[in-house]
Amino acid sequence: MSPVSSALPKDHPPVQFGRIGVLLVNLGTPDGTDYWSMRRYLSEFLSDRRVIEWSPFYWQPILQLIVLSKRPQRVGKAYEEIWNHDKNESYLRTYTRSQSELLGEALKDLPNVTVDWAMRYGQPSIDSKMQALKDAGCERILVFPLYPQYSASTTATVNDAAFKSLLKMRWQPALRTVPPYHDEPAYIDALAKSIEAKLATLDWEPEVVLTSFHGIPQSYFKNGDPYHCHCHKTARLLRERLGWSSEKLRLTFQSRFGPEEWLQPYTDKTVEQLAKDGVKRIAIINPGFVADCLETLEEIAGEAGEIFLHNGGEKFAHIPCLNDTPEGMQVFETVVRRELQGWI
Repeated sequence: MSPVSSALPKDHPPVQFGRIGVLLVNLGTPDGTDYWSMRRYLSEFLSDRRVIEWSPFYWQPILQLIVLSKRPQRVGKAYEEIWNHDKNESYLRTYTRSQSELLGEALKDLPNVTVDWAMRYGQPSIDSKMQALKDAGCERILVFPLYPQYSASTTATVNDAAFKSLLKMRWQPALRTVPPYHDEPAYIDALAKSIEAKLATLDWEPEVVLTSFHGIPQSYFKNGDPYHCHCHKTARLLRERLGWSSEKLRLTFQSRFGPEEWLQPYTDKTVEQLAKDGVKRIAIINPGFVADCLETLEEIAGEAGEIFLHNGGEKFAHIPCLNDTPEGMQVFETVVRRELQGWI
C-alpha cells in the first residue's frame, strides 16, 4: 500500500492513481466482412464531419440511401481478400494490438506507464479505452494518433474524440497528444531500411519507387490542411536518406473518393502511365500507413500491381509498412519517450 493510499480515510471511495497512460490510436476496422458489419463501420467513418466536410443535411441522405446501399458489399469483398482468417479480424487490428503490446514491453523500465490501443472508428473505441486508462489510475494520458503526417481528417478527429471523452469524467486526467512526426529522423531511417531490405530480396532493381500516400480533397489543402506539405517533406527526406533522384523516388496520392478533385498525382494513373511510357520495373511503399491494411494490401499490392502489369509493366513489388517490425517499434518508442519527458 502506498503512503498516499494508506492516508485515505477508511470510508473513502476506492480510487486508482499515480499512473501514466499511452493510447495508440489507428483509423479503424469493421468487426467482420459481412454487409451489416461493413455498413456500421462505413456509416460511422463517413459520418465524421472531419472526413466528409459537406453539410450533413446534404450528405447524410446520399450516404444512407445511396452509398451504404452498395458500398458495404463491395468493400466487404475487398476486406475478405486481405482478412486475417486465423484471428478472424483485419490485419490493421492485428498489427495495432501487437504494436501496443511491443511498446509496452519496450517501456518496462517505466513501471508507472500503461500502454493500450484503440480505433477511431469501430472497436475498441477511444472512449472505452480512455475510461479504462482513467479507471486504472492514469492521471495523465498521452494520445498517439498513428499518422506521421497531420491531417484534420485523421489526426484531428482522433484528438477530437479523445478530448470529447473527458466530458463524461468528473475526475479528468491531464491529456497530451503526439504531434506529427513526418520528419522524425528515426521514422525516415526506418522507412529507408524497409526499402533497402525489400529490394535486397528481389532479383531485379526497380526503375522507379513510388511513395504513395492516402489522398485528401484539394479543398482541404486549400483551406489550410498541412498534410500535402508533410507528405512532400517525408518524401524529400527519404529521397535524401537513400541518395536517390527525384525521378527514382516519386510521390503520389491514392484512395480518392467522391466527385471532388483530390491531391495529385494519383497513384493509379501514375502507375498506368509509367507502364505505357515503357517503365518495366517499379515498387511502391506507403509511408503514411504504420500498418498494412485494405489501402495497402488490396489497393496497392493488388490493384496497383494489376494496373501496372496489364499496361505493359513486367516487375512489380509492394514494400510492406513498418508494422510491428523492430524498426517500426523503434520509431514509436523514440516518439513516445520524447513526449513523456516532463511527465516521468
